[in-house]
Parts: sequence; C-alpha cells; structure tokens
Amino acid sequence: MKMSHFFAYMSRMKLIQRWGLMRNSHPENIQEHSLQVAMIAHGIAVIKNQMFNGQIIPERVAMLALFHDASEVITGDLATPIKYFNPEIKKAFQEIETVANHRLHKMLPEPLQDQYQAYFFPKQEDDQYWMIIKIADKISAYLKCLEELKVGNEEFKQAEKAILKDIRQYNLPEVEYFMDTYIPSFSLTLDELN
Repeated sequence: MKMSHFFAYMSRMKLIQRWGLMRNSHPENIQEHSLQVAMIAHGIAVIKNQMFNGQIIPERVAMLALFHDASEVITGDLATPIKYFNPEIKKAFQEIETVANHRLHKMLPEPLQDQYQAYFFPKQEDDQYWMIIKIADKISAYLKCLEELKVGNEEFKQAEKAILKDIRQYNLPEVEYFMDTYIPSFSLTLDELN
C-alpha cells in the first residue's frame, strides 16, 4: 500500500495564519477559519431551505467549505489587498491555487480521488453552493473584525465596514436573516450570553 501525505498536509492548516498584514490580538489560522465558514455556510443553507424555499444540501455546502482554503497549506495565505491588487495578480494567484489543488488531490490514493474531486475543482452545478461559501467566508472575516474591535484593536475598523458592506450587497434573505439573528450575539460577553 502506498503512503499518502494528504491528511498530513490538511493537518498543517492550523499552521497557516490569516490576516498577515494586520496586528491581531488573537491569531487566526485557516483550520479554525474553515470550520467557522463550514458552520456558517451550513446554517445559511438550512435557513434558505426552511424559510426561503431553497434546495441546498447543507451537509454538502459544509464539506465544500471545510476544504475551501485547503490550497493554502501549499501556497500560504495571501492577504486580500495583495491578492486583489490588480487583475494580473488575481489571475496568477488563481493559477497557483489551481496547481496547489491538483497537487493535494493527487496525494489521495487513486480510488478516493473521485470522492474529493468537488472539494478541489468546483463544478458549475455547485455554483450556488460556492456562493454560499463565499458569503460565509465574508461573514467569518466580519466576525474576526468584531472580535478584534471588541478588545480595542482599531486595526480592523476599516475592514469591518468594508466587509459588512460587501455582505449586505448580496441582498439575500437567508443572509439577512443569519446576520440579523446570529451576529448581534458576537458582541456580547459570556455573562451577557448566559
């Protein structure tokens, strides 16, 4: 049996720090970020299905979200202002991510590769799922901003405003419901939550 390095690489997600250009009161890695994105995406899918006649499989969106930043175990986390500085950099980084995804996917034993294909190579029929993940990713970033601002780190002040504006522009009822129902609690202390 041939040895596979796939899960050893996945475990390195906890070593990849996010928000590299900003002072953080609490460092965040892509493993904890991916879990939060998966939980938020799952929640949005459930809300969409139960309240707004959606047809999303919540478990699928959660699994896709768990792997949405997996390529960063090879590429590292490139800060958003750099990644989107201009179209050429954005395109080049997307190509680098694609190469990293191919490398990770090939680490899996061949009989398992089909089962993981969707996590590394988005299909058009999953566009609705990836849209939810993109929004959940932004909500996770917004929550990080709230966390930092709560402890007085003004470094995240502009990011918080810009990210919230991005989220609101989607104008989706399931996202609005999630934001209005769950986000206010993140500004409370543990005593206030109890």
